[in-house]
Amino acid sequence: MDNWSNGCLIMMLFLILLMSFVVDVKGGNLMFNVKHKYGGHEGLSLKDFKEHDNFRHGRMLNAIDFKLGGNGLPTDAALYYTRLAVGTPPKDYHVQVDTGSDILWLNCVGCKGCPTKSNLGIDLMSYETKASATGRSVACDEQFCMLNTPYSDCKAGMPCHFQVSYGDGSKTAGFFVKDNIQFDQVSGDLKTTYMNGSITFGCSSQQSGELGTSNQAVDGILGFGRASSSLLSQLASTGKVKKIFSHCLDGKKGGGIFTVGPVVYPQINHTTPLVPDVPHYNVMMKGIDIGGQALDIPTTMAIIDSGTTLAYLPHVVYNTLMNKLIERQPQLEIRLVEKSFRCFDYTGKIDDGFPVVTFKFADSVSLTVYPHDYLFQVRETQWCIGWQDSGMQTKDGSGRGITLLGDLALTNKLVVYDIEKQTIGWTEYDCSSTIKLNYEESNGSAYAVAAHNISLAHNMDSTMFFTFFLTIISVLFILLK
Repeated sequence: MDNWSNGCLIMMLFLILLMSFVVDVKGGNLMFNVKHKYGGHEGLSLKDFKEHDNFRHGRMLNAIDFKLGGNGLPTDAALYYTRLAVGTPPKDYHVQVDTGSDILWLNCVGCKGCPTKSNLGIDLMSYETKASATGRSVACDEQFCMLNTPYSDCKAGMPCHFQVSYGDGSKTAGFFVKDNIQFDQVSGDLKTTYMNGSITFGCSSQQSGELGTSNQAVDGILGFGRASSSLLSQLASTGKVKKIFSHCLDGKKGGGIFTVGPVVYPQINHTTPLVPDVPHYNVMMKGIDIGGQALDIPTTMAIIDSGTTLAYLPHVVYNTLMNKLIERQPQLEIRLVEKSFRCFDYTGKIDDGFPVVTFKFADSVSLTVYPHDYLFQVRETQWCIGWQDSGMQTKDGSGRGITLLGDLALTNKLVVYDIEKQTIGWTEYDCSSTIKLNYEESNGSAYAVAAHNISLAHNMDSTMFFTFFLTIISVLFILLK
């Protein structure tokens, strides 16, 4: 066979290998990989973090592994998102993972005001019921609609509509649909298998405000709240999963772990009860220690919320905490940046120069936040304080209000939400490692689940492809010499 024929065969082999590589890279799994929303801090300002939180606060199986991406740094992504395969045939959608809201909704084809591009390095997708063989609209007389949207003007046979309004004036509205969603069911150590679940979710046909104009747009929101409309509640009602989920958000490398199912390692030795009959994951905060010294503050309620970037304290609590922090470094020149961030120049080691802050909860449960968690670097020597004044206090002036603890306090900790027992607990943990989940169908075996970071997947795939491409070219060059 001559060199020309050899070259043709080699090129054909190269194309076959290339196609196999591409198919393998694009294959989906039943796991939640998450990425932090802002993905990189280039071009971001402190204002971006507050705008994200203000926007977010207005909306206040046996085992499933959701692949995560992103991180909790205010100067980075500022929210976590994952990838869901929806419909038949399945298509991938990127959605924000949100423990503070109660429905899954996606941008839909023909939506007015929905975003068309994102700076997150993802291609935005729009859902269309007619494009899925298993998709259908939900009518007003169906049980889901009657339980979750009891509108008086909704009549039998009419589409079941939804609308969500946010604190900054943004809105999303549309109608509910039902379709298959693919999950990564844990089937062994670091292994998963596909599992389909039929889920009712919102199809957004109209958006306004921040939702439609954000540069960090995703395809929708995945609510993991306590209501019956949440994805977790729907899966649990069919017996597919237990009503338990956990997250371990890696504040160092990004990504982390987000799973559904009972965690057996690491053990959560202490839990605090959830406040009943409230829409969010609320717990009672008994006090705050700073550097081992207890602050004189009233008992308050706290929301544990992975959808928030910073930490927000009632006015009196905030002032007390900040005064104690500044007392430790009286020589610092604190200046106000963008009207809400207290920033300063500092060249020493942050963890040596500032105190640890510990939140105390009911049943003697504590949450420790280190200086490298609540201080974030915006320039080489400039640092800003992540604690924020929520401005919330009761009318009697007692200072009692709601504390909201976001990623600033939750990163580098495994947090377990046990809705069945109505408790929440956490432990400090390396979120770039693995945890173990109990899998009942395998006689109580515990399977390892690894951390993921889909925010790096695009770059990693590109690097792998480039290396593979250079290798093939080198081989071809040698064979055709």
